[in-house]
Amino acid sequence: QLQLVESGGGSVRAGGSLKLSCAASGFPYSNYYMAWFRQAPGKEWEGVAHITTSGGGTYYADSVKGRFTISRDNAKRTLYLRMSRLKPEDTAMYYCARVIGGTFTRIGSWGPGTQVTVSS
Repeated sequence: QLQLVESGGGSVRAGGSLKLSCAASGFPYSNYYMAWFRQAPGKEWEGVAHITTSGGGTYYADSVKGRFTISRDNAKRTLYLRMSRLKPEDTAMYYCARVIGGTFTRIGSWGPGTQVTVSS
């Protein structure tokens, strides 16, 4: 059974950093592109970043480019999102998901998410 569990969220001041993790189980993790998404209150879902199966290719939304880094450890079946120079507008619930290669089209269910709150 597919399971994704996000962790690492918290409350930080603007300019600070956080590293999110997503532990995956129940599917052949290394065979799938993975992505991070976020949803802020009253706003639409946003695809933040995605990564190829090997981790050698990445894509970032313009809103986070240069500040966030997506990575993965296939041996540990874990996806990461390193967030730096955080801004109040980064405040959201963050979720990981399997995606169709090179897109933000989700495959399967969401995990519980992890909350990131950035204060000014």
